[in-house]
This record gives sequence, structure tokens and C-alpha cells, in this order.
Amino acid sequence: MAFNPLEQRGIPLDRQLRSWRELNVAPIDPDHCDPYTRCRIIAMNGIEVEAIMFSHQLARHTFDPEVKRQLATTRYIEAQQQKVVNWLLPGVSSVLETTIAYEQVAVDLTAWVARMEPDPYLKQAYQFGVLEDFDHLYRYANLYEMIEHRKAESIVDGLTEVMPGRPTRFHHRDPVDNVRDPYDKAATNPLSKLHALTIMSAEQQTMNFYMNTGPTYMEPIARQLYQEIGLIEEEHVTHYESLVDPGETWWEQLVNHEYNECYLYYSFMEQESDPRVKAIWELHLNMELEHLHIACDLMRRHDGREPQEVLAPELPNVLTFEPNKQYLRELLDTQMDLTTLGAGYVREAHERFEAMQEQIHGGEKPPSDRVMAQHDEMFGREYRVQSEGEHPDPSQREK
Repeated sequence: MAFNPLEQRGIPLDRQLRSWRELNVAPIDPDHCDPYTRCRIIAMNGIEVEAIMFSHQLARHTFDPEVKRQLATTRYIEAQQQKVVNWLLPGVSSVLETTIAYEQVAVDLTAWVARMEPDPYLKQAYQFGVLEDFDHLYRYANLYEMIEHRKAESIVDGLTEVMPGRPTRFHHRDPVDNVRDPYDKAATNPLSKLHALTIMSAEQQTMNFYMNTGPTYMEPIARQLYQEIGLIEEEHVTHYESLVDPGETWWEQLVNHEYNECYLYYSFMEQESDPRVKAIWELHLNMELEHLHIACDLMRRHDGREPQEVLAPELPNVLTFEPNKQYLRELLDTQMDLTTLGAGYVREAHERFEAMQEQIHGGEKPPSDRVMAQHDEMFGREYRVQSEGEHPDPSQREK
């Protein structure tokens, strides 16, 4: 039976506040957990952080003190949810181990969304971006072996391959070429709105993570690689946020955020293999159902419209973390040489692209290239996980 969150009532808001004891959840065991449990935790943290920050922005743009109070009350519960979700990550994992998991999220989440996206223009945006996340995973995996002398296969666990994507040095584009055309809120499939909000939130979380963790390393090459990829994550947030129709009202955006949280908690609850984590997804879903109804009431009161006008009548098929190896290999075979021009894509290096490349690289090799050179000096090879055979692009095969 289809699940319609608009027809479900959750836990009343005045019963959602939790004590320190309830918030103090035990983290997952990184050596024995399902890698996709860790991916779901990272993804859901990004969704909660976006919900909190959006609520703050809305509060800063309304004069109504009653709206501010309502947002503050719901937002505090969202903040508790975010703490529970993010604190499921184990403190014994290094920043670099968590980074590799972040990039596994980016690869398999974006690839799945690209596969399911009904709009061709939006699909291309996700296909373009995922090949860059794929290369970031490869660069960080080589850095991981260099400075921690461990292999990324212990983290990705054979679910995601590790090999070159679109080379990171080519990700640096003139900022104007990172802005895409938005979907039309009146014509787009409601699923497309959920996809855009989900990927934007995930990339925003990664951008924030690298901005704050990059300088915590002592090794110069690690600090430099985080700086380079952190700049690219800013490009990615621009890329994805520009897909959202700027004509959506604050209230439309609010109900979209709450509906998306219901969608993802429901999706993760349906597929979670860890019973303890599954119980958290279920609890938070029941909290979010009430948050959605509160947002819907605010939309009726301040927008004069019914939420059913902008939301899907029922949740789509669950968003699924699963291997996307063959799909990614098809993209590696056909889209490695793409860059952006205006709101579109081209295969030729154009004047703005070349000017940006010259300015930022200054004729030197970027950190993403130097980490590979240093890894080769140490080990005499690259680090890869190619479970499905050689790289589809002959130019990217190991020498």
C-alpha cells in the first residue's frame, strides 16, 4: 500500500522533546556495520542540517513573531534529531575514513538519483556531478593509503569501485558556468523536487565538512587536497541549488523540506539492516510526520494554498543505497570529457574554462595530481578497486 504522509499523524510535537539519556545513542561499529548503514547516517545528517539552516533563514525573513516561535519549536526538535543521527558515527573513525564514506554517499546517492530522475536536463546534471565525486573518492583513497597505510576497500566493502572519474584538475570552472537552469515548479514532477533538494543537501554537507576538517591534518598534501576538493564542493552546491525554482515561496520550500524528510526517513527505515538504527529512522519518521502537518498549516495560513497543490499525493519508490557499478561505468565511457558552458554542457575546452584553469593552477600540478605522484613514489602503483574489470576509458587505465 502506498504511503501518503499527508494522511498520517505522527507524534504530537509536545511529546517529541528527548532527554540527554535518550539522545546519547551508541555509535555504530565501523568494523562490522553495513557500509550503507553508514551512508544512510551521513546522508540523513545532511538532510537534517539543511532543514535546520533553512528554518533559520525563514525565521530571519519573517516579521511574524508567532511564526518565529513555531519555527523555533520545531527546529529545536530537528536539532535533536540531527545530533542523534550524526552521533551514530563512531569516534574511532578518522576524519579521512569518514571522508571516504562521505564520497561513497555522494557516488551511490547521486548515481541512484540520476537513474531514477524523470527530467532529462536534471538527469544530466546528476550524471555530470557524479563523475566528479567518483574521482574525489579515488583521490582520497590514495591519500588514505599514504598517510594511514590502510585500504579504502575496508570502508566501501566492494559496493563501490575506486578508480579515476573525470580528473579533479578539470573540475575547476568559471563560476558562471556552474549555474544551471531551474526546473519549473508548476510543471516538474514532484519527485524531481525531492531529488534536487536531497542532492543539494548532501553536497552542502560535504562542502561544510571539508571546510571545517581540512586544516585539522598536519600533512601538507592532505591539507592541500581538502582545500582543492572543498572548492569543488562549493561549485557542486552552486550546480545543484540552481536547479531549484527560485519562484517557490518560503512556504512551498518549507513543506518540500518536511515532505522530503518524511520520504527519506521512510526510505531508510524500509531498507535498514541494523535493528537499532532502523528504530531511530522509524521514530524520526513519526516526528517528521507532525512537522509536515505543522508546515502544511503554515502554508495554508500564509500562502492561502493547499499543500496538495505542490506535493506528491504519495511517497515515490523508496530511495535506495545500492551498488551502481555498471551505470557508473557507462557514464565513465561516455561523459568523461564533458565540461559546462553557461547552463549547458560541451566537450571542448572553451575560453572561460581555459582561463580559469590557467589562473587557479598557475602552470603547476594541483594537489589532486600531486597526491597520485606521491602515492606512486611510495608504493610504485595507484590504489584502485576495480571489481568489474579494467577502466572503461583506455586513457585512464593503469600504466
